[in-house]
Amino acid sequence: MSAISTVSNKSELARKQEALLININASIGLQNVLKTNLGPKGTLKLLVSASGDLKLTKDGNVLLKEMQIQHPTAALIARIATAQDQITGDGTTSSVLLIGELMKLSKRYLDENIHPRVIADGIELGKREALKFLDEKNSKKDFEKDHELLSCVARSSVRTKVHLKLADKLTPIIVDSVLTIRRPNEAIDLFMVEIMHMQHKSDTDSQLIKGLVLDHGARHVGMPKFLKNAYILTMNVSLEFDKASMDTEMIWGDVDTKEKLVSGERKFIEDKVRAIINLKRQVCNTDDKQEKNFVVINQKGIDPPCLDMFAKEGILALRRAKRRNMERLALACGGTAVNSVDDLTPAVLGYAGSVHEHVLGEDKYTFIEEVKNPFSCTILVKGPNPHTINQIKDAVRDGLRAVKNALEDGAIIPGAGAFELAASTHLHKYATEKLTGRIKLGVQVLADALLVIPKTLAVNSGLDQTDTLLKLQEEHEKGHFVGLDIHSGEPMDPATEGIWDNYRVKRQLLQSATVVASQLLLVDEILKAGKSGTGSGVPGMEQQ
Repeated sequence: MSAISTVSNKSELARKQEALLININASIGLQNVLKTNLGPKGTLKLLVSASGDLKLTKDGNVLLKEMQIQHPTAALIARIATAQDQITGDGTTSSVLLIGELMKLSKRYLDENIHPRVIADGIELGKREALKFLDEKNSKKDFEKDHELLSCVARSSVRTKVHLKLADKLTPIIVDSVLTIRRPNEAIDLFMVEIMHMQHKSDTDSQLIKGLVLDHGARHVGMPKFLKNAYILTMNVSLEFDKASMDTEMIWGDVDTKEKLVSGERKFIEDKVRAIINLKRQVCNTDDKQEKNFVVINQKGIDPPCLDMFAKEGILALRRAKRRNMERLALACGGTAVNSVDDLTPAVLGYAGSVHEHVLGEDKYTFIEEVKNPFSCTILVKGPNPHTINQIKDAVRDGLRAVKNALEDGAIIPGAGAFELAASTHLHKYATEKLTGRIKLGVQVLADALLVIPKTLAVNSGLDQTDTLLKLQEEHEKGHFVGLDIHSGEPMDPATEGIWDNYRVKRQLLQSATVVASQLLLVDEILKAGKSGTGSGVPGMEQQ
């Protein structure tokens, strides 16, 4: 009996060679969009939103998230590539390039009537061999003793996003920030690094604050703007009239009853303020000749009468601090956040050597610096315009992830395309010496596809692709583990030049790109469903 497929008459259907061709063209199309962004000499893309907003970037993750991709196969590849960034923090562009190259090189065998399953099985076999080779070639390092290696890892990541001078400026900032928040025997939490921006001065004026920068200031003109040797009280206590949580109606018999209720509530709030003032007098009014000050940072509100009481006492009070900053404050300054004035003791206080307010136009920033043993810090990004600031923030996030990955992996991989060249040479040798039959074709496809990284680096650097690749392959055949010098086009030792990639990024790249390419090769039918109609036995369906 012949097969009967039940499909909507408004649907679109593509089978076998047509479906393969659609997937291959989509992969190559997305590859062509992103390939010019790879490497330190990659170009920028200008994204224009529907409302006319502009965004300049060369970050693959940002591009894939901001672009409106209509083609389903291209959208699938984009989602896989952005997942690579979420897992490892880098490798988005490389993932798209490798998937596109695998599909492109597979096409020449598919045109010769080689079954896609043969190619997919060969790619899978090549992937397992490449992962073994990766484990053999990774360099185990003791980053506790060699912080310069961490700087090399961060620099290699950041230089692909921003210009050379700025990358060298950001590198020590990124490394120091990760080492600041790192705790022994605990996972590194990058959320403890606050990335604050100020549209001010130039991009190279960005700095690391071993403390915290809050994006608001005091709400009372009489409060001090600059304090030294300050005790920090972090709290989550309401110091204002609280509104009823439900719709309520209050009825008073006379005016005196209403006045008693209002004055009682006012006294209840002022008693909380007096408890804080008493704690300030207890810790600051000592026989020590060194002047001491007091800062209150509250997650909830502080009404004007309370602010006035604090100002008269010389206390700097900040209200409505962001929730994410409350935990950072405790880690940066020490102390404990309190939820009730009954818990007020000197033991809950943190300390900062300097607290000052900076006014920039209509914006106020509060700097909390010179803290003891900080486990939280702030990277203050400065730039003349929003485009520059966004580029720096994207580069800083990638750099932070690169340093975190290196510390957690305890291993790194030589960069500049060295691993891809070595893995390609190894896979060709493996296919020739150990494999027979058609399955070696898939291994050769993966081996040739890996060369897309050094080839693209060469093209983006204005070098001749063929000559450069031949020089590099000749060195690898001699057993030299070399990468591409993008300035001269000559082979160079990436370890000597301090160009390193993350181990987990390369591992994830090999795993995800090969799986996606294999799955797309095995698609023999694409069905785009149409809207349901009426009039058939099954609504919206007809026999074809």
